Amino acid sequence: MKQPPDGSLRPLGLLLLGLLAGCAPAERPDGPTAAVDPAQLPAIGTVDERYQSYNVEMVEVTGGRFWRPYDSTGEAADAGGGEGTPTGMDPNLYEYRPPVDLSNPRLRRLARALGPAYVRVSGTWANRTYVPAPGETPPTDPPDGYGGVLTPSQWQGVIDFVQAVRGELVTSFAVGTGVRDADGAWTPVQAQRLLDLTRAYGGTIVAAEFFNEPNLARMGGAPEGYTAADYGRDVRRFHAFIRRAAPDLKIAGPGSVMEATGDWIPTGGVLPFLPTPDLLEASGEARLDLFSYHHYGAVSQRCPGALHTTPEAALSESWLRRTDETLAFYKPLRDRYAPGAPIWLTETAEAACGGNPWASSFLDTFRYLDQLGRLARQDVDVVMHNTLVASDYSLIHEATLTPKPAYWAAWLWQQLMGTTVLDSGVEIQEGLHLYAHCTPERPGSVTLLAINNSLTKRSAVRLPVGGERYTLSADRLQAMQVSLNGHPLGLGTDDALPTLSPASFPPGTVRLEPATLTFLVLPEAHHPACR
Repeated sequence: MKQPPDGSLRPLGLLLLGLLAGCAPAERPDGPTAAVDPAQLPAIGTVDERYQSYNVEMVEVTGGRFWRPYDSTGEAADAGGGEGTPTGMDPNLYEYRPPVDLSNPRLRRLARALGPAYVRVSGTWANRTYVPAPGETPPTDPPDGYGGVLTPSQWQGVIDFVQAVRGELVTSFAVGTGVRDADGAWTPVQAQRLLDLTRAYGGTIVAAEFFNEPNLARMGGAPEGYTAADYGRDVRRFHAFIRRAAPDLKIAGPGSVMEATGDWIPTGGVLPFLPTPDLLEASGEARLDLFSYHHYGAVSQRCPGALHTTPEAALSESWLRRTDETLAFYKPLRDRYAPGAPIWLTETAEAACGGNPWASSFLDTFRYLDQLGRLARQDVDVVMHNTLVASDYSLIHEATLTPKPAYWAAWLWQQLMGTTVLDSGVEIQEGLHLYAHCTPERPGSVTLLAINNSLTKRSAVRLPVGGERYTLSADRLQAMQVSLNGHPLGLGTDDALPTLSPASFPPGTVRLEPATLTFLVLPEAHHPACR
């Protein structure tokens, strides 16, 4: 059966009726079946307690031009003006947004429910953000060489938000032409101001990249003609400065992007692309505490280039494994240039350039949860989703501050998947992706994340113990409403999050309906590594 053009599925009510009552339908699965003994799954590693984290773009904090939203036809809404547009990019891709209200109680409640997390305040716009000197009245317009202005009160809002949501702050620094000396070399003036401002408001930057996406340095605001050798000179200066000024801050890098997923380069190659191996080789003895990279499996339909995708591909094996392909490109570079350093994916989402229209729908929850499961078992310590609350790929709708389907997926992950990673022993195949972690705060318990990415076939897992089931589903793949065990998810009175209500199941075969994501919590697993 082919997926209808509107992304709808065949009616799931009859198929799910028995499942949601706590018993499996009588029909045999016609997709893959796996037998799993949860007590015997090997422990293969751990992830950071803030493994699932997120970005708040610097341009959200300062206000400025960010990816403009799609209208009801799926086309990006019209916008005008080009101020603050990244170098080499079409200004019509962006529209102005006022600063996000980080004090909003609903936003804080939703963000806190995803904690503990790293809150990364960075992005391309951070590369050219001006921090006023102490006592200086923040300028209305950015000085030459900058694209935005960060006021002290805005940064205080960031510090307050991070503390309120059980976060830890990660950022990057200005690297544009305004922060350079007469020879074009980077100077730490702006970085020192940001460090001082953070301390003044009782905050701490726990980790920072030198600047955002240095392999697209010119797009990020670096001087014209910027080379890998220039980067090496600058990053060595940066490391020496941080070791003196903030010795406890962990230096992450390089934070590169778009090298393993295709040949898309902004403006069709007009801007120079600096290969990450060249950047790392030029860095010399500037050793990284954390190895960071970015991953987008495609660019959205806003942006030109060949690296696009479609909703029809969103559940395909070729799409879901792109995150593996990117990691396979960067991991050997970590091993060579920062051996032993934790790997952080500091920016990822459905697609670059703000996401496609379907990034806001149930369809993208498959990519989101599958990516978390894949990377946790491959030595990645942290995954930072872009963004929390801006553009189409955000977890929370920026206008209404209501959770999108991916938010609910993130919330369930945070509640049910702990930091100890187990090997499910099941090979990834269409219809059954199976990931295993210890359950948080439940000694001996194991949680399985079972993803059925087939549109037509049921799959199954055979288990020797019963447990609790939490299944995410939707009436249509591109629906904005998602259900948990057949009940629509939404905020309650005073924006209260719902109570997690599982469907119990006995030992035996657990069937997984097409296009569903299921967490199976197994309290009676008695796994020795989960105690």
